[in-house]
Amino acid sequence: MSARYVLRRLFEALLAVVGILLLTFVLVQAAPGDPVHALGADGSDPEYLEYLRSLLHLDRPLADQITTYSGNVLRGRLGNSFIQGRPVTEVIGERLWPTLLLMGTTLVLSSLIGTALGVLASRRPYGRFDLAVNSAALVCYAVPAFWLGQIAILTVALRTGWFPLQGLTDPRAQYTGWAHVADVAHHLILPALVLAASEIALITRVTRTGLIQELGKDYVRAARARGAHERSVVFGQALPNALLPLVTIIGARLGALFSGAVVIETVFSWPGLGSLIVSSSQTRDRPVLLGLVLMVGFTVVVANLLTDLVYGWIDPRIRYE
Repeated sequence: MSARYVLRRLFEALLAVVGILLLTFVLVQAAPGDPVHALGADGSDPEYLEYLRSLLHLDRPLADQITTYSGNVLRGRLGNSFIQGRPVTEVIGERLWPTLLLMGTTLVLSSLIGTALGVLASRRPYGRFDLAVNSAALVCYAVPAFWLGQIAILTVALRTGWFPLQGLTDPRAQYTGWAHVADVAHHLILPALVLAASEIALITRVTRTGLIQELGKDYVRAARARGAHERSVVFGQALPNALLPLVTIIGARLGALFSGAVVIETVFSWPGLGSLIVSSSQTRDRPVLLGLVLMVGFTVVVANLLTDLVYGWIDPRIRYE
């Protein structure tokens, strides 16, 4: 991997972030609804509304607002929330770790379960187990996350009582220490499994297809002819090559995973960034919305950049120019 390629990818990532910043700012400004009317009560005096507009710098031309906001972003400032009156970085920081916990758990569960199912399904292609796994994966991938979450609440949480219905912790209990960790984990299981359903389906199918292709190649036949143990052939040689596409998939699916987390957090009242996006949209809190979209866009761009670089590092056969 040449230094020229790395520099070119960094420049492309910078242009993508700038494009996301400008496009997001214009779209949020053009969205219906006036934050001034959201802040002021119905029937407020027009002069008071104009005062609020001037106080929030919303009376300035759009070009001036974009220039000012871009300069603040370069200095690490995302402004103050219209509703809460606090820095946007502080508001987002409070909601960040529950979302990271949910997404991280989802990635771990989907990677482990999806890889295991894909390996088992590939051992006997087109057999009963393979057909059952493929059918289940197709259904899980096609079912909308919000519908699956509601069904999980109605059938699993309500009828069995095994899992809590909503929230991050039990508000009636004041757990501390490991009891608090166990309480969070108990609330986390069901939303993480629901969010991971489509990811498990995708990873299962990719692992199965890749492993079937690798097991039919010459180097696998040669290893078997030398008398190598089947387990070492599958897990030591074929599986690492079959899992290479998953590196690209994880980077590409990060944005989709966050959008799914927004829905799941709303369904399960999970106090993360998803619920913050919904509440900020309802109250027309533009600085928070801009900060959230910019953060997510920047994360996706960086994830895709790192994916390209890591892929070339893992597979020496890849040569980027």
